[in-house]
Formats: sequence, structure tokens, C-alpha cells
Amino acid sequence: MTMELSYTIEEVSQFLKVSKLTIYDLVKKGELPVFRVGRQMRIAGNDLDNYIKNHKTNQPTTLSASVFEPHRSNPKESNNIVISGQDLVLDILGKHIEKNSTYKSLRSFTGSLNSLISMYNGECDVVSLHLFDGDTGEYNLPYLKKILVGYPYILINLLSRKAGLYVKKGNPLNITSWSDLSREDVKIINREKGSGARILLDEQLRINDISYKYIKGYEHEENNHLSVASAVATGVGDVGVGIEKAAKMIGIDFIPLITEQYDLVILKNAKNEHLINIVKDILSSHQFQSEVDSIGDYDTTKTGKVLFETK
Repeated sequence: MTMELSYTIEEVSQFLKVSKLTIYDLVKKGELPVFRVGRQMRIAGNDLDNYIKNHKTNQPTTLSASVFEPHRSNPKESNNIVISGQDLVLDILGKHIEKNSTYKSLRSFTGSLNSLISMYNGECDVVSLHLFDGDTGEYNLPYLKKILVGYPYILINLLSRKAGLYVKKGNPLNITSWSDLSREDVKIINREKGSGARILLDEQLRINDISYKYIKGYEHEENNHLSVASAVATGVGDVGVGIEKAAKMIGIDFIPLITEQYDLVILKNAKNEHLINIVKDILSSHQFQSEVDSIGDYDTTKTGKVLFETK
């Protein structure tokens, strides 16, 4: 067997200097082939080379029509769907979708707000959200009404979970509230812009009248819950914002401050009608909810409930 170079989605996005969601969109449209190694998708070096060659502007005879024309649905096109978000429950959902339909699920590990904007731009099919609105105390719907303007959509509850602060074992600095983050002896580990945890922090700072300028470590960003929890565990920072599950996985203490509503949004159109029904059936099933409950630290009381639906 001849060894061939292959690349992750992130490596290809960095090489082409585009977002990972752009690469997922090419995969979804069948323009860039992938193969799986466990949960990870990889792109063969030869396939990447061929894609680049076929899209060079000095070779008009080999260019794909999609370079010049908007993408149109085709009954023969790939049945891939992109599920965006970071919680491991989304992997369980993807497995059930593949088991109960002809869809193939691709995972984009992107934060809530960035994922929602990508959905607006037609790059995601199922987006998970935990976006806190400080003015209303609600999750998600205030953002949907502002961002998905002109789009019909359905909002379905995936689960509820505790969010709060990661602190070192024993909580040596006695951190108990959002106001403690402005203390001079406290250094935080932040999340990336566009993530639900970052939105939660910024909204709490806003409604508690705390300027980010007084937050030591505010510019230090990590891209997921586990990285933030690990940074706290190893002493890089004193505190971080995240969910309870990650704190238990890393072995640090957790200060619960809010119950998050973690939902799914799907655009309502003829193409997605079957997908919406599949997702609703899965979320409402005893099998799916039992799998989620077995993980621990998740509340499935409202799982599968339609929270909002445009007409």
C-alpha cells in the first residue's frame, strides 16, 4: 500500500486561509472528498491537490461550474449534513441520525454565535446554541430573532446543564461569584469570541457593571471547555467559564452559577423537512435520552420539546 499524505479539516482551512466552516461546506456539497479515521475527518493530499488545480482561474476549461454559479440542490448531491457545536452529546445525535436515515453527519466544533452566523450564510444544517441574553434572562431565542432575520426556523431543546466557574481543587482563592473575577489576585482563562461561554461572561460583566479592562487574563483565549479547565488545573489561570461536565473530566472544582438551556436550531425549508422530523423523533426517544442521562450532569426533562417555531 502506498502511503499518502492526508490533512485534518483545520489544517486544510489554515492552508487555504479560509474558515473551517467553508471547508465543511465544500465537503457537504461533495466538492472535496473526505474519509474518516475514527471520529475525525481527513482529506487526502491528492484530493486537495486536484481541488486546487480544478479551481485555478487560468484553467477555465477545468473549472467547476460552482465557481461561477450559486450552488443549487441536486438530487444526486451528497447527503451530508453539518452539525455545529462542541458538546459530546452532538456526537451521540450524529450517530442516531446516521442510524435512522441516509444522512451522513459531519461535525464542526465551532462556538454558538459563530455557528449561527454560518447558518445564516448557508454553511450549517444543525446548530447547537447556549447564548445567554442579559436583558431578558433568556437563552438563544433573542439571538435567533436578530440573526436569522427572514429565515423560517425551529428551535428544539437538546438538554439543560449547569454553567459557572472552574476553579482549582479546594477553591484556594474562595471564588464564588462573577464579581470575584475583577479581583486583582484573580486571573481568568477566557473563551474565544463567538462561543456561548464567552457570551455568558460578557453578558454577566455587562449586567454587573464590570469592565473587561479590570479582568486580569481577559485576552487569554482557549477554544473549548476542556482546554479552559485544563489551564485552570495546571495553574495557567485561576478561574474560567464553562460547564460542569468538563470540570469533572479534568478533576477541578466547579462553582455553578446558572442553568443553561442548550438547544438546536434548524432552518425550515423543503430540503430540511425530513431532517427536522428525524431530529425530533430522535430527541424524543427513550433510547437517546437514556444515553444522555448515562453520561451524567445533563438534564433531559425538556429534551425534544419544540421551544419556538416560525410560521
